[in-house]
Amino acid sequence: MEHPAVEKGFGSDNHAGVHPEVLQALVDANVGHVHSYGDDRYTRDAEDLMRRHFGPSAQPFFVFNGTGANVTALGSLTRSFDAVLCAETSHLHIDECGAPEQIGGVKLLTLPTDDGKIRPEQVRARLGGRLDEHQVRPRVVSITQTTELGTVYSPEEIAALAKCARDSGLFLHVDGARFANAAAALGVELRAISADVGVDVLSFGGTKNGLLLGEAVVFFNEDLAKDYRYARKQGMQLASKMRFVSAQFSALLEGDLWLRSAAHANAMARKLESMVRDIPGVEVTQRSEANAVFARLPQAVIPFLQEHFFFYVWDGARGEVRWMTSFDTTEQDLCAFVDCITVTMEQYKKEHAV
Repeated sequence: MEHPAVEKGFGSDNHAGVHPEVLQALVDANVGHVHSYGDDRYTRDAEDLMRRHFGPSAQPFFVFNGTGANVTALGSLTRSFDAVLCAETSHLHIDECGAPEQIGGVKLLTLPTDDGKIRPEQVRARLGGRLDEHQVRPRVVSITQTTELGTVYSPEEIAALAKCARDSGLFLHVDGARFANAAAALGVELRAISADVGVDVLSFGGTKNGLLLGEAVVFFNEDLAKDYRYARKQGMQLASKMRFVSAQFSALLEGDLWLRSAAHANAMARKLESMVRDIPGVEVTQRSEANAVFARLPQAVIPFLQEHFFFYVWDGARGEVRWMTSFDTTEQDLCAFVDCITVTMEQYKKEHAV
């Protein structure tokens, strides 16, 4: 698929560049010879910062990417006959090319959702079957924070799922590719929606919040973490020059860059949502709780808009699109985009006598 050569767009926070403070941290780390595979002061400093934000029980491991974080984390919690319960909209199910099954060796059991969230009653209902040796064994509940539909789990919702999982002998995993956006939206510390509410393991995203690359797998249970270093190596997620991953996380966490960047992206999404709601023919389809806006448009106008501002079509049959904002989105970007939508919609109405 060819994408238009537009300088700015609303396709993904993955499309944004690297935050200048993160780039500076990489430059600062690029001095002399340093031990490899995480045996260095940059990694130790980053691990200390992770524990400062996630609590003393946190055991972080830095990896290359989100799929690697999810797959190796889940693989460390499960055996080959185990299953993971997740939303039907989850990144695990839709966007990881079967890696949880092929590489992680676990089966995904999906649950229906209208807003990207799953509920304890759904988990309990799924556990109400025969559950003998002829079927896979449910072992993990995995949720996405923020969800793929831009919604956010509250601390109370996560705590309820953690209790449900624990009571059923399951673990709770969080795919936190946009975890910083969720914490910023809720106005809470990172630990308030992880360690403090019963999460067993978190895939903590950095790339979507201004890093060049890098995610972290964070365990909150020492027993679960003890063998993960082997899973990380076997899963091809152990960086030899680890300092360049770790230094980025230090930049993200030291001066609350994670919060400043995520809060800005969220604010831009809320502003965009409020601006497009006033445009006739545009229907916002989900609550914009973090840095995503979902809307329906006449299908005929979508290709024209994409020539000027790139974004993804979420559901082509419904004309539903997704607009993402990032740490470098500006109000000028929003105004230019909204002006383009407004003019395009007015032209569409004239041509179709709407």
